Amino acid sequence: MAKWLMGIALLVCTSVSVAADKPFEVFGKYKVYFSVFNSSFITPAIAQTYNITRGKDRAIINIAVVETSSSGDTHGLPAVVKGEVANLMQQQRTLKFTEIREQDAVYYIASTRFSNEEVLNFDISVKPDPNKKPLSLRFTKTLYVDK
Repeated sequence: MAKWLMGIALLVCTSVSVAADKPFEVFGKYKVYFSVFNSSFITPAIAQTYNITRGKDRAIINIAVVETSSSGDTHGLPAVVKGEVANLMQQQRTLKFTEIREQDAVYYIASTRFSNEEVLNFDISVKPDPNKKPLSLRFTKTLYVDK
């Protein structure tokens, strides 16, 4: 089931790349992948497994950090992920990320409510190395209520 959730997240990342040119930001040896999608894309069973509240007005934010080794191999990394989301009226909400691990994959999900056609600005802090400054990721997404 967890593999299915990661598959959906990667599929959404791919579709985001068409709209936003790329579903990731590069920070030196790190790539931080991000996606935001409607929670209705996830089955009730997956939502229950990961304690995700589904709803036509709920979105899931997915963050994954990948490090490229000198040999070119990539692997997911644990990180401290924090963030906020703000609408155009500058009303902010803190995002609470949950870590999900499966085999070599590590990713972080959070959820938020939204209104139809709402433009949300995401400000995410990702810290894969506890001895270095966090990486700052900012992006905007327009969300639509699932009918």
